[in-house]
Amino acid sequence: MRAWSVVRPGMVEAGLLQLVERPVPVPGADELLVRVRACGVCRTDLHVTEGDLPVHRAGVTPGHEVVGEVAGAGGAVTGFAVGDRVGVAWLRRTDGTCGYCLRDAENLCPHSEYTGWDADGGYAEYTTVPAGFAYRLPDGLDDLALAPLLCAGIIGYRALRRASLPPGGRLGLYGFGGSAHLCAQVALAEGARVHVLTRGAEARRLALELGADSARDAYEVPPEPLDSAILFAPVGDLVPVALRALDRGGVLAVAGIHLSDVPPLNYERELFYERELRSVTSNTRADGREFLALAERYDLRATTHAYPLSEAPKALRDLKEGRFGGAAVLVNDLS
Repeated sequence: MRAWSVVRPGMVEAGLLQLVERPVPVPGADELLVRVRACGVCRTDLHVTEGDLPVHRAGVTPGHEVVGEVAGAGGAVTGFAVGDRVGVAWLRRTDGTCGYCLRDAENLCPHSEYTGWDADGGYAEYTTVPAGFAYRLPDGLDDLALAPLLCAGIIGYRALRRASLPPGGRLGLYGFGGSAHLCAQVALAEGARVHVLTRGAEARRLALELGADSARDAYEVPPEPLDSAILFAPVGDLVPVALRALDRGGVLAVAGIHLSDVPPLNYERELFYERELRSVTSNTRADGREFLALAERYDLRATTHAYPLSEAPKALRDLKEGRFGGAAVLVNDLS
């Protein structure tokens, strides 16, 4: 099969993500073999490719927003049949026995593994996934619409819950890519007022089309104090900006796996009055199941831009440069 490989981490413009030939992977006893139909392009893929995240597997194949169909299974797998449509997401495996797993916080498992980082992901014709970590997908959405839900959507949902938005509250979203534009739809469906703060004119236009109350540059002040905010842009300089935009008792959740350095915070201006700063680490499978159910109930629609899988480097370059609003999705043209 053909697959994209990070031969050496470096700037995506340098051509270090290369198309290679590999054997079709053999699923482990508890794993599914999945023929990839579509794979979302996540900013985490860019971080893996460019080395912002340390290498966990030499020559890894990125991609962790996979929509595919079961093509085979290990001997211990039950409940799946060849041809079933499944989703493969970022969280690939946990130990299931540590204190975090036993208290329903498997996202904090110290032995967790991740698709497209610890194991080869969906920028390929085939991938594998432990059956217990595969998602059954709602019938009402096509592959292109589903792919971004599997990381951008799930992580945005967890970030929204971490931000403790009160009913009818005022939410600020810093950055407005694949994750934020799905998070905004959940918040709006639940009655929030949403203010988007992002650098791209196209992203601001999309935010207003989706129903945001305002859309401004990332460093501007929102039109009203915020009860909650989520930082999706991997820009540490925005942390104090977002904290200053919070009302008393407000919460800022930082959603990314990578963030540039945060400048010194001024306690009186940015943290006093019980403002809180929280991080978001991966997700649990329960988060994923809850979000996919809400996606169907609220009729969430990802704004997608299709790229052939053979043009994965171009999709990553366009993501890096902010050339589209919403989410890019690779459609398998290698088979």
